[in-house]
Amino acid sequence: MSGTGDRSQQLRLVPGCFAIEHLPAAVAPPSGWIAQVRAPEGLTVVREVVDREAEDGELWRALYGGESAHGLDLPGMLAALLEPLAAAAVPVFVASTFHADLVLVPEQAVERAVAALRGAGHSVDHR
Repeated sequence: MSGTGDRSQQLRLVPGCFAIEHLPAAVAPPSGWIAQVRAPEGLTVVREVVDREAEDGELWRALYGGESAHGLDLPGMLAALLEPLAAAAVPVFVASTFHADLVLVPEQAVERAVAALRGAGHSVDHR
C-alpha cells in the first residue's frame, strides 16, 4: 500500500460508458443523466451512453466507492484515489455523493487507472 493508509477503498467499475457534457444555456438536464452540476457558466452533465456509435465525444468509464462508503467528515478519501491516478497520468472527472465518490476516467485509460488504484492499495472489482 503506497500512501493510502487507512484510506484504502473498495471500488467497482460501473457497467457501461458515460459522456460528460457542458451545456452553457441549459435550463434542464437531458434525459439519462446520472450526475449534474449547475454553475454560473452553465450545466455540466454526466450521462450514460446508450448508443456508442452515435457518440462523437470521448467515452468515460466510472469507478465508484459505494462498497466502502465513508462519512463526509473523513478527510483524504478522494485524495487517496486521485493521487495514484495523477501519478499514472490518468485524467479524471469526479462527481461526489453523500457516501462516496464517482471517479470517471477516459475509456482508453481504464486499465491503467485500475492498475494504479490497485497498486496504491485499493481493491477494484473490474467485472
